[in-house]
Amino acid sequence: MKNELTWMIGGPQGSGVETAANIFSQVYSKMGYHVFGKREYYSNIKGEHSYFAVRISDKKIRSSVNGTNILIAFDAETIFRHADDVLKDGIIIYDSDIEKAKVTDVFTLENDFKQRLLEFLKSKNKQDSVRDILELASENGVQTFPVSFRGVLSDLSAQIDNPRLKGMVRMFNVLGVSFSLGILKCPMVLIHNAIESIFSRKKSIAEINKQASTFAYNYATAKFTDIDYSLETKQVESNTMLVQGHYGTSLGKMVAGCRFQSYYPITPASDESEFLERNEILEINEDRPGSTLVVQTEDEISAIGMSIGASLTGTRSATCTSGPGFSLMAECLGWVGINEVPLVITLYQRSGPSTGLPTRHGQDDLLFAINAGHGEFPRIVYASGDVEESFYDTINCFNYADVFQVPVIHMMDKFIASTVTTCKKFYSNKIKINRGKLLENIESPDYRRFAHTDDGVSPRSKLGLENGIFWNTGDESDTQGHISEDPVNRVQMMDKRLQRFTQILENIPKDEQVLSHYTGEFCVVSWGSTKGPVIDAIEMLKNEGINIGFIQIKLLHPFPKEVLQPLLKDCKILIDIESNQTAQLSSLIKQNLLREPDYYVLKYTGRAMTCDEIYDSLKKIVNNLSLIHISEPTRPRLISYAVFCLK
Repeated sequence: MKNELTWMIGGPQGSGVETAANIFSQVYSKMGYHVFGKREYYSNIKGEHSYFAVRISDKKIRSSVNGTNILIAFDAETIFRHADDVLKDGIIIYDSDIEKAKVTDVFTLENDFKQRLLEFLKSKNKQDSVRDILELASENGVQTFPVSFRGVLSDLSAQIDNPRLKGMVRMFNVLGVSFSLGILKCPMVLIHNAIESIFSRKKSIAEINKQASTFAYNYATAKFTDIDYSLETKQVESNTMLVQGHYGTSLGKMVAGCRFQSYYPITPASDESEFLERNEILEINEDRPGSTLVVQTEDEISAIGMSIGASLTGTRSATCTSGPGFSLMAECLGWVGINEVPLVITLYQRSGPSTGLPTRHGQDDLLFAINAGHGEFPRIVYASGDVEESFYDTINCFNYADVFQVPVIHMMDKFIASTVTTCKKFYSNKIKINRGKLLENIESPDYRRFAHTDDGVSPRSKLGLENGIFWNTGDESDTQGHISEDPVNRVQMMDKRLQRFTQILENIPKDEQVLSHYTGEFCVVSWGSTKGPVIDAIEMLKNEGINIGFIQIKLLHPFPKEVLQPLLKDCKILIDIESNQTAQLSSLIKQNLLREPDYYVLKYTGRAMTCDEIYDSLKKIVNNLSLIHISEPTRPRLISYAVFCLK
């Protein structure tokens, strides 16, 4: 407890849960701690349940854990959903006005959850109120602290002579986080700094929140005197920063020279485009100003169409979407393929099919991204494992698109998008821009846009370039772009385009295709955002003398068979870890390596994996426990479960 804890706040959507979590995260980041936070919320603008869990540690952390040490609840639903998460010796700070609320009073609880919760309480000989849940928590060694949030607001209102404060329930979030920071004895100046940062454009609101924070902080330190939960301030590591999950791709696009992005709003991709809209002008250096034009379109078909048009002018262009939006882009994706247009599509995955779980996590779209669009044409499918990777990967994706003149689908997901974490600073001087065969001038009047070359990639004109006349069509065409159905030409053009796969595999550096983090006879293979919890779990096992390898596949299409095969030669037990139901990565491994994983650890509840879940799974596998399927939760709430399958 002196080195690490998990803090959680919950409340109705729109009540400022995220703001409170950002205050907490900023404070501990400035105190020298590593931070990893994740936000969960319903597909509802206001009213449904939202919560934010923040883990802090004096060591590098990359994922969440099961359980929480401190819970802040200013509504009954947070108690009903999360009181059972609080660990022994943990703390619950709650609004005393909700004690009498019953399970049946909370209309936003799903019926299935209500039934499980009522059965659980009955099994513990408890009734169905908040008070009963809190009694059960106390019996499990949790300390509970009731506070009248309205009463505190009323006292503050009288102290500063501001009657309006009495009814400002939207300030419950700041009160809640400040109560906890008071218990933790954090420096008040850091709390004020965090509030000023978050409300930097609203000085008057920042001031009133600072007053509320100070009052709540002092209230907690005066009333809760017998708690020793404080963490000492440490030296802040150099070259680190606290970032939101979508900052990696957003800033990466600016630095990469992306000057046009179109999008239609869709969760969880919208955060990236909104960030670009708020920061349309960013000076990278004197030679490369960072202006990015961002256009919100009427639908995703228009979004990809506009980005294609921008790319034809020679502008580095992108679009950003999630699964349902990408479905609408599939036809235009084929147009991009046959016309050899460089384009980056950032695909923030969520749980499907159809609308599915629109605000929840999943890695469901891997095979869809690889196979989207009819016909055969080259594309790159590339996955980032965390926020820091996504910055540099975004720049690489633009380079890949330009060099190979193909669409690049950059796989992200909701887990990364909703993360708040500390990571190393992004350095633009570590990257290089490669525009490939983009021409700045053309001397010959006989320019052929789709000319045959040794590597299959043709010199590329841009719209308006003198002598750079060319035609684009969705039909098969000759080297100038004129429609042609000649069978010999068809074979030549198909071979020309598909030759890119060989070029991609030969020219993308091996360490950009596959990363080997650890080696061992037991080896995990995975992709995307499972990276963080996998590494944390392996580090936990290493402390117990158990060594497990981990290979992260970043280039998923074309599949890097020649790079991956030698890395697996000493692996006796292969373990596939993914956040989908069908183990989509394993189908690529079987297809390309003719090898099937020995075990699968799959999670598809819409919630991201924790390092605890992976640790438990890997330990069972190492200990040769053949657990086939866990389909029933051991608790009343079904937040998450994993599936472990023996081959």
